[in-house]
Amino acid sequence: MIRDFSKEFTFKTSRSSGPGGQNVNKTETKVELIFDVRNSMLLSEQEKELVVKNLATRIHDDGMFHLSRSTDRSQLRNKERVIEKFYELLEKALTPKKKRIPVKVSKAQKEARIKSKKLRSEIKSGRKRVDY
Repeated sequence: MIRDFSKEFTFKTSRSSGPGGQNVNKTETKVELIFDVRNSMLLSEQEKELVVKNLATRIHDDGMFHLSRSTDRSQLRNKERVIEKFYELLEKALTPKKKRIPVKVSKAQKEARIKSKKLRSEIKSGRKRVDY
């Protein structure tokens, strides 16, 4: 992704429940990234629709995309990670899905499958008790 969305980000910090011991009680290490998808100047209308459709679970009723991180003890590291995650999710949302092309199973493959099933059946039937 070549575009720089950093000017459109809003960050909120809060106290984290993550690692940090007693430091957690006094520092705000949790970082929440908020991105307004509908009012973004860098996304086209088609891209906005794709993002809203593909990331619907992360977009709140107000149309804002929320993403948070609290895995590290440092606010700066959490901020870096949340930005990385944003770009990953955006890339994934904007990448078109490949259409699956169904492949016809060949006659030889069908016969090979049936042959292996018959062989397996014979092996298992050989394990049965013999009734004299």
